[in-house]
Amino acid sequence: MEAIADRPVSSSRADETPSRLSLPVEGMSCASCVGRVERALAALPGARDVSVNLATGRASLTGARPAAAVAAIRKAGYDVPETVTAVTVEGMSCASCSGRVERALLSLPGAVAASVNLATGRAELRHAVGTVSLTEIEAVIREAGYEPLTSERAADTTRPDRQAEEEAALRRDLVIAAALAAPVVVLDMGGHLFPGFHHALASRLGGGTVAWLQAVLATLVLAGPGRRFFRVGVPNLLRGHPDMNALVALGAGAAYLYSLVSVAAPQWLPAGAAHLYFEASVLIVTLILLGRTLEARARGRAGAAIARLIDLSPRTARRLDGDEEHEVPVESLRVGDRVRVRPGERVPADGTVTAGESYVDESMISGEPVPVRKGEGASVVGGTLNTTGGFDLTVTRTGADTVLARIVRMVEEAQGGKLPVQALVDRITLWFVPAVMGVAALTFFGWLALGPAPALGPAIVAGIAVLIIACPCAMGLATPVSIMVGTGRAAERGVLFRQGAALQALQEARVVALDKTGTLTEGRPRLTDFLVAPGVGRAEALAIAGAVEARSEHPIARAVTEAARAEGGTLPEVFAFEAVPGHGVTARVGGNAVALGNRRHMERLGVDVAPLAAEAERLAGEGKSPVHLALDGRLAALLAVADPVKPEARAAVAALRARGLTVAMLTGDASATAQVVARSLGIEEVRAELLPEGKVEALRSLRAAHGPVAFVGDGINDAPALAEAEVGLAIGTGTDVAVESADVVLMSGALTGLVEAVALSRATMANIRQNLFWAFAYNAALIPVAAGALAVFGGPQLSPVLAAGAMALSSVFVVGNALRLRRAGGTP
Repeated sequence: MEAIADRPVSSSRADETPSRLSLPVEGMSCASCVGRVERALAALPGARDVSVNLATGRASLTGARPAAAVAAIRKAGYDVPETVTAVTVEGMSCASCSGRVERALLSLPGAVAASVNLATGRAELRHAVGTVSLTEIEAVIREAGYEPLTSERAADTTRPDRQAEEEAALRRDLVIAAALAAPVVVLDMGGHLFPGFHHALASRLGGGTVAWLQAVLATLVLAGPGRRFFRVGVPNLLRGHPDMNALVALGAGAAYLYSLVSVAAPQWLPAGAAHLYFEASVLIVTLILLGRTLEARARGRAGAAIARLIDLSPRTARRLDGDEEHEVPVESLRVGDRVRVRPGERVPADGTVTAGESYVDESMISGEPVPVRKGEGASVVGGTLNTTGGFDLTVTRTGADTVLARIVRMVEEAQGGKLPVQALVDRITLWFVPAVMGVAALTFFGWLALGPAPALGPAIVAGIAVLIIACPCAMGLATPVSIMVGTGRAAERGVLFRQGAALQALQEARVVALDKTGTLTEGRPRLTDFLVAPGVGRAEALAIAGAVEARSEHPIARAVTEAARAEGGTLPEVFAFEAVPGHGVTARVGGNAVALGNRRHMERLGVDVAPLAAEAERLAGEGKSPVHLALDGRLAALLAVADPVKPEARAAVAALRARGLTVAMLTGDASATAQVVARSLGIEEVRAELLPEGKVEALRSLRAAHGPVAFVGDGINDAPALAEAEVGLAIGTGTDVAVESADVVLMSGALTGLVEAVALSRATMANIRQNLFWAFAYNAALIPVAAGALAVFGGPQLSPVLAAGAMALSSVFVVGNALRLRRAGGTP
């Protein structure tokens, strides 16, 4: 999880006497280590009673913030192991809610950082290992006024189900509220539409009866569907932590109570001030319920990508027991089971084809619509669709280890994360609701003091309008809903953002640096030339080279091995194999010392490459990669391998440049080879013959020259560069090390995915900026209107009913705008 900026704790716990903090410390080995850690902690502001125990490996102190203590220990050269605990929180409705839960979590001893996502309801606490329990986390969430969803309930209920239940409950309350509010609106507003309506109704039923009928119906609305606002809002108000529910409860409650006093005890009010606002109280509740219902439906659609991914996994599988098929639940499959997949069925689990062949639609993970041929020995992914033939497979992964489960987990983590831009929103919403209440109070007393008599009624109307219109729902939803939709859309297109922050980092990148082999090229090179030194047998040399390269994961190595096997010779046994990243490999074969690699590798080993240097230069000029073979310290052969450029690479590079990005190529290959490939693709920035650390240095120089850098790679030697770049993108068909080091995974391996990722990151960040502008501009413009700014100049005064409608519209607008991202993306 990304590090979240520490915030000052403002919950009630922060005002208590600081509890003693105990942190595990790794790396201490002697008394001087203890002293160093103690001095580092004692230097912290407010730190006292510092104690470090070498035997238990723990440091204890009072008065310092956990994050500061952890940073001090690490600065001293030691480590504090951390973990992340995630909890789902129910009852949050606005940005101030998520902020309150974050502050409550940060008040726990050992807490380092917290992140709460309003759209997903997911709270994550990063804390030192062993310092915070799940029970304590759930307790502080309840203390803050919200309900944590326990792990047992979370296991039984998927998020789409919870969203559907929430939407159904809101829809039910909305129907009840609307049915009860309609008569109140007709009774109160009918006279404006039909002259004489009020007079006829009063003469038939009596004016008092009509007023009491409105009071009864309004009571039913507030006590029934509106109870949800009072149940959460009033306790939070009493705790001194008002939220959106508190604003609605105050607004609707004030209109209701004022109207009730006007009916039951009009003598308590100034002459001419006994007005009824029952219709405002019921319409506030109804319209806000309408907005929440629409918002819940839209949020459900925003998270639909996760639901669709989950639904891809079949419920049952045809397990083979001998020659018999048995239909069993997918959950019962174990590694090693044999499963039969028929045409038109989805693959039940990750596995390897053992019999038969077919074409499998893998668009769910790659975004590529063309089915892929799968024969014996091919890997298949659970959830993909078998199209034409049938095959048997042996299960290699089940449950949470499958590719589909990992994709779902990555998307959920990305959707639950926060972008750096959210920090500004969090700081504003921390004080927003109390500020709105202050503005509402000033509005009320300003109207009382300066408004025309009787001023009590207009003062209440203006104060209620300010409370209702300034709800921070739109602010809280502006960023997370866009992240949900953007990362979900990306997953559908075969692009996995492992962190939500990668969306912002990729949008800010000014340089895209690409590895060559396996990234710009197919990664499936073939042997084109094999030149042997005098006195060396071609068949024997090729067999030795193929045997040694069979141990390597590099695409060039695979080409050599495939060529050796195609010759029909037997590959000898290999001992003491060692890969030297960026150089080549060494091994022993039949008692001979063998080395294969580039010119630098030979020079490093003291092998003279002069006899075939001219040939190597010629082959490199043709865009081929020369590989030297040395036996017992003498040059034995020169191999040339050509790796075809991916068909979409040139168009992808052109699309990136058209978006204003500088495109560079970083490779360990010879400079001449790299220049040939670069010229064919239209890449001007080329850095060749780079070791893994050289790629890191190249990224730093590109950053200094152009700005933030994105790096795309696929091999083990790309892992340092992926970690160094502002955002690392791994080719999903590459090694697991590269994938784990990256922020974004391009599942298909095609460079169209890179263009998709850039387009989606820019579209998502533009969408977030639109949402934030709307949320802030909306409040900046309409709070003064609600306070009566127009009335001062003879214009109308905004009614609470219109304020409620406008507030509901703001949240629906933000979510609806985010949903436009479901059509975002672009290929070259």
